Amino acid sequence: MADPGTPENPLRVAIIGAGPSGFYAADQILKDPETHAQVDLFDRLPTPYGLVRGGVAPDHPKIKSVTRVYERTAAKEGFRFFGNVEVGRDLGIEDFEHHYHAILYTFGAEADRELGIPGENLPGSFAATAFVGWYNAHPDYADRDFNLDKVKRAVVVGNGNVAMDVSRMLALDDAELRRTDIADHAIDVLDASGIEEVVVLGRRGPAQAAFTNPEIKEIGELEEADVIVDPTDVQLDPESQAWIESEAADKTARVNVEILQDYANRTPEGKPKQIHLRFLASPIEIRGGDRVESIIIGRNELVMEEGSLKARDTGEREELECELILRSVGYTGVPVPGVPFDLKRGTILNDQGRVLEAPGEGHRTGHYTAGWIKRGPSGVIGTNKKDAKETVDRLLADVADGLLLEPADPGPAAIENLLAERKVNFVSFSGWQKIDHAEVTKGKPHERPRVKFVKIDEMLEVASRPHPEEATDGS
Repeated sequence: MADPGTPENPLRVAIIGAGPSGFYAADQILKDPETHAQVDLFDRLPTPYGLVRGGVAPDHPKIKSVTRVYERTAAKEGFRFFGNVEVGRDLGIEDFEHHYHAILYTFGAEADRELGIPGENLPGSFAATAFVGWYNAHPDYADRDFNLDKVKRAVVVGNGNVAMDVSRMLALDDAELRRTDIADHAIDVLDASGIEEVVVLGRRGPAQAAFTNPEIKEIGELEEADVIVDPTDVQLDPESQAWIESEAADKTARVNVEILQDYANRTPEGKPKQIHLRFLASPIEIRGGDRVESIIIGRNELVMEEGSLKARDTGEREELECELILRSVGYTGVPVPGVPFDLKRGTILNDQGRVLEAPGEGHRTGHYTAGWIKRGPSGVIGTNKKDAKETVDRLLADVADGLLLEPADPGPAAIENLLAERKVNFVSFSGWQKIDHAEVTKGKPHERPRVKFVKIDEMLEVASRPHPEEATDGS
């Protein structure tokens, strides 16, 4: 048989993870003019789009509109979606090797990094990922109990966009929440919240903050919350000031500092809530009996080490009473059995997208990776497009050089037959479109973008229905 990539022997690629990286990679493979390809995109959830659906804040609908790009990819000849298929539960790596010329891992970094401090796991201390998943109707977190009616002060640890998102969600009023696609179960809980103050802790200074300009601007535009910044917190140390004024400075960092300095000069308007943005502050210990009661905060200073500014503990301490702590200090990947993994970086072991057998060793034939599980949790959604292209370029180069897997059964029907044999109730893209249609329909009477399903069983039931235009019973 001819080498893969011809109409007679199409290149068969399995992509594991249906977030932005998976869709960008699928699109770049399918549009290559020299290669006839078929791409099967797998996800453990019945729904595609990864963090665009389950991570982007509900009050950011414009960001979510990127899914229209992914819909165009899904409409291309040679594309198939297999939702509700979990690697390790339904299919093993050996199954993919048996049916595909190449496997591309794009399943992201789904675990939170830990603070590593005493009291971190007390009730009332949560990973921000869990809170975000809860209010975004992610099935993994829908049953979490975030009882906020007795919470007066919440502390958010971290200085990135997720920290800004969760801080903002704690401060939105009921009317603002009800215009979004936030999970129904979260609306009443957040509306009944007793929160009066949100304190956000950043380990380093304002010049090193990881949030983007739009995110920090939004904090200052909330109807229900004043943003409070201590003027001394935004007085830059000499090294940070020199960097901000240099040509090497990132524009985002420069504008962040300007915005924060503007906040420091504001007079509070007396709104019912306050968001305090603090810098050079690290959590040292979380204290409490049956649940969180306070947090010990250490004061830092910035010192130059190995060419970069790092936070160093001064030994100064402060105890702050609080009832809720949300930890947002980054994500890390989760290893998949049989796939080489870099435990220190929390990523699949790879060289520019080619999976390596071991550190310093060669490429594992036919195995590739893209997105956060390739490079770590950095960048915005669009960053994944360039990242995926780097990987796909190498995959296609390996097609030309004949450096791929030699699957025993690459026929398109084979994987469907295997899933049927194992009684896996997978969801096609058509099935997802039924879920999508049902959610949007539920939202219309309430003037909301959609009302999300949170239970996988409900999603599977809807996906199995006839198409809406075929239904005769109004379902």
